[in-house]
Amino acid sequence: MLAIVCPGQGSQTPGFLAPWLELDGVRDELARLSDSTGIDLVAHGTTSDAETIKDTAVAQPLIVGAGLIALPPLFGGAAAALDGVGLLAGHSVGEITATAAAGVLEAGDAVVFVRERGRAMAAASAATPTGMAAVLGGDPDEVLAVLDRHGLTPANVNGAGQTVAAGTLDQIAALQADPPAKARVIPLQVAGAFHTHHMAPAVSVLDELARTMPTQAPSVTLLSNADGQAVTDGREALDRLVRQVSNPVRWDLCMQTMQDLGVTGLIELPPAGTLVGLAKRALKGVETLALKTPDDLEAARRMLAEHGGSTPSPTRVVE
Repeated sequence: MLAIVCPGQGSQTPGFLAPWLELDGVRDELARLSDSTGIDLVAHGTTSDAETIKDTAVAQPLIVGAGLIALPPLFGGAAAALDGVGLLAGHSVGEITATAAAGVLEAGDAVVFVRERGRAMAAASAATPTGMAAVLGGDPDEVLAVLDRHGLTPANVNGAGQTVAAGTLDQIAALQADPPAKARVIPLQVAGAFHTHHMAPAVSVLDELARTMPTQAPSVTLLSNADGQAVTDGREALDRLVRQVSNPVRWDLCMQTMQDLGVTGLIELPPAGTLVGLAKRALKGVETLALKTPDDLEAARRMLAEHGGSTPSPTRVVE
């Protein structure tokens, strides 16, 4: 069984889309998504510097657009068919990529949704100085206890010994001074405490927008960041994207579901690498591929042929 996964914010690097735009039709598609958002995704994916694409309002549409333009080359121009794919999942903003890839949202609606998500989260972040820090290693229960003691939220529980804490900058500084035993604390270059109550103002903005967008049932199994469960209803999938903004991302549970369902191969869409790193540590025996450039397409198509075809049992789903 093959899983396709979509990365979240922080995975982008300057110029990462340049080689993709050399493929027939890709530049035109990215330009179309740029028109939908009013954001020059072509420039941000090729010539913008690291500081520019770190901006939440730029990074989030860029990451979703990157994943969507990589699908047609992978599937020979028939991305909607997703032939051979057993399931889709995305981490944080990457869940929007996965939701669009599964056919729940049209690509144009998906990038408009993520544009407003980025703007609303940036505005919420500006209200209070907040941030995030990765906690690597340590006993999982002790890590959670220390975060609670400092008033921090485990915003991303990523598995493989990685938890991302979020809260005020003072709380992050206190965690650095008093970390869990045998753990490292690494502040992240993000603009706010995502997936916490600090993002509540963004939820109301997105809820109103989501009500205007049509949805379809997912064409393949689509996992939710909320609990790792598969979602079979399009409206519920979109509602979960709205609620995700102020709630923790449980990527550990998504990987557990992949394991339970018998995933044997995993391809990460661009900007790829982060989720493959987690999978290598948590999903032993699963073949992985970070689809970083078109040079990786041949290997990805081989994986489609070798791992594709299996579909999950219709269990562990939510309506």
